[in-house]
Amino acid sequence: MAERKSSGRSRSRNSSRRYGPKAGKKVERAMHEMKRGQLKSGRSGKTVKSRKQAIAIGLSEARRAGGKVPRRKK
Repeated sequence: MAERKSSGRSRSRNSSRRYGPKAGKKVERAMHEMKRGQLKSGRSGKTVKSRKQAIAIGLSEARRAGGKVPRRKK
């Protein structure tokens, strides 16, 4: 019988996901709005054109909504 090789990662890592489902939904919505040209940034209200900025806005909204998101790097 053939034996399975392990990929090096343990199964327990999958159970403790870094981002929760709420974070995924918020980022997905932000990306969708950015692609349509409807996502605006903070106080200035300028249209967001950067993919990274759209993700940051989505994660920030998820944090405020109480989703499971790691802390911001400072």
